Amino acid sequence: GHLAEYVSPDAYDEKFNQWRYEDLPIIPKDWKVTVSEDKKDQFYILKRLLNSPEIEYVVNACDAGREGELIFKHVYDLSGSKKPVKRLWISSLEDSAILDGMQHLRSAEEYRHLAEAAVCRSQADWLVGMNATRAYTTKYFKKLTVGRVQTPTLAMLVERAGQISNFQKEKYFNVELDCDGIPAVKPKIFDPDEAEQLRSRCQGSEAIVTAVKETEKKVKAPKLYDLTTLQREANRIYGMTAKQTLDTAQSLYEKKLITYPRTDSQFVTEDMRDTAEELVGKMPVLLPFLDYGQLGHNITRVINNAKVSDHHAILPTKEAVEKGISDLTADKKNLMMLVCQQLVQATGEEYQYEQTDITVKCQGHDFTARGKVPVQMGFKAAGNAFKNQCVKAKPEEETEKETSIPYGYEEGMTLSPVKAEKTVHFTSPPKPFNEDTLLAAMETAGNKDFDSETEKKGLGTPATRAGIIEKLVSSGYAVRKGKKILPSTEGRELVNVMPAYLKSAAMTAEWENQLLMMEKGQITDTQFMGEITSLVGKILSVCREIPETERRRFQ
Repeated sequence: GHLAEYVSPDAYDEKFNQWRYEDLPIIPKDWKVTVSEDKKDQFYILKRLLNSPEIEYVVNACDAGREGELIFKHVYDLSGSKKPVKRLWISSLEDSAILDGMQHLRSAEEYRHLAEAAVCRSQADWLVGMNATRAYTTKYFKKLTVGRVQTPTLAMLVERAGQISNFQKEKYFNVELDCDGIPAVKPKIFDPDEAEQLRSRCQGSEAIVTAVKETEKKVKAPKLYDLTTLQREANRIYGMTAKQTLDTAQSLYEKKLITYPRTDSQFVTEDMRDTAEELVGKMPVLLPFLDYGQLGHNITRVINNAKVSDHHAILPTKEAVEKGISDLTADKKNLMMLVCQQLVQATGEEYQYEQTDITVKCQGHDFTARGKVPVQMGFKAAGNAFKNQCVKAKPEEETEKETSIPYGYEEGMTLSPVKAEKTVHFTSPPKPFNEDTLLAAMETAGNKDFDSETEKKGLGTPATRAGIIEKLVSSGYAVRKGKKILPSTEGRELVNVMPAYLKSAAMTAEWENQLLMMEKGQITDTQFMGEITSLVGKILSVCREIPETERRRFQ
């Protein structure tokens, strides 16, 4: 990860030890970078090597992406090395891919714009975070932490909590008929008298089948896991937090049992076809509840070079098959099985079922019934075997039943006598966020504002989302209650005093779109940073106008 980071404001000038609104904005002329205390040993090893007379040139083999450029640049600049740099650009760790990459090293100059974009993203986050946090804290006499990703995430929690507390539940009724074995329903009648009248008119009368529609439906196999999907599933199935999942996955990666976990891709590259095929064939070794007949051979579905950026999807490794996973701790074993069964599902055949929709008319009203009968289990065979063996609690949303409707119904048939009953239901408020749904919301936040080619959409990256959630909890802006994540009173107050542009994902979208333009050489770093500086100015001028009475709201 990052060995170096930008220094805090007081390193530029001692006066910044005191937080004073008059001293803002803090905008460094020459940015200073320092090595974090716990990483100094590693840095000095690199510094020695980077300046060693025995070395002709340096290969930057960091991740093939924006952050990889930044990690390298900071260490290289701090080391004072002047050696020429070449770039290894690979996203697959197959031996063949590494060899091929080493034989075709590129010049670092090709990635100059990408490195500039990385530096700008990092400095922009620092400028907005430092200045906005100090401005709001000094104006309100209370520590208020502001961040480009953290604040909009908190705003989503607060908005959802508001929708729930303002929700007025309404009673409604369904009238359900049993017409000779067909369970037909007319849903959501809000007037109790109307529902009761319909029930009593239908009871004992006759119904006519007005439509029978049979359709073959197909469901495609799910994709492989990227980090966010793995975190969501581990939360849903095992109740693990995003951070627990990331830490466990990192540990499995360090034991060489799974591939690199901090990825936002759900595909692998073409050069991994044989490896993927071989891995699928060996999965029953790690998953004793699977038999070889449940394996699909749909490897092509998981291959897409264009959809692999810095890293490919998470897979088990060949070493995992050789070593086995029986001696792992419970959490590690659970996560390992999750990754393995996903590989089997993703390469499985599609699930096919027959859906029958029947409409019957009774007393002038339409009632509908739907039945589903599986035709080919496909990938679901492996998924169901996994759930039955490894999942103690069934997640709530998976209560969908296979309902079959007896055959032989045709349009025009009369069914009698009809049994009718009225059932009572209530409209339900939106659900509070849990780790699974919050990660999903962060991943898609502001998507309509991003350019189609922008690589990093949503709030944060797969590598940082877990940390953002933990930071909201540790700073007291959010609380965990069972599986739920709720905003605290402090969190609500912070969001209430923030201006709209600091609360929405649109600012991140705007930055990412501009960084993409910078990567392509269409705008310069000076242009981008000029806009960030004027944004900081805007934040400060809004703070300057906060009236005295409002400033006392936390006293």
